[in-house]
Amino acid sequence: MVKAISELAEFQQIIGQDKAVVIDFWATWCGPCKVISPIFERFEAQFPSLEFYKVDVDQAEAISQEVGVRAMPTFIAFKNGQKIGEVVGANPQALNVSCIPSHAALRCANCV
Repeated sequence: MVKAISELAEFQQIIGQDKAVVIDFWATWCGPCKVISPIFERFEAQFPSLEFYKVDVDQAEAISQEVGVRAMPTFIAFKNGQKIGEVVGANPQALNVSCIPSHAALRCANCV
């Protein structure tokens, strides 16, 4: 299960790792967020070399402000504190191409 991040300090520690992480910035009232959430959850099993997290933008405003999230859903990949990929919107194909880094063990050909 994808772990939720609610504190800014925890977020900063997670993105600062030498391991790629992909974070789903979402909101409970966001219809497209609800549609893509199960797909994002499946990525965790399909790409065990990556870590996957979720941030509820209404519950963790400091985190969403820190990275400048302006639309939901937004997916951002980080490694060593640097943004390495971003997708805005519920687009599973773009998420696979832009946020699943090439150094993941395998690209997922059948993610959707």
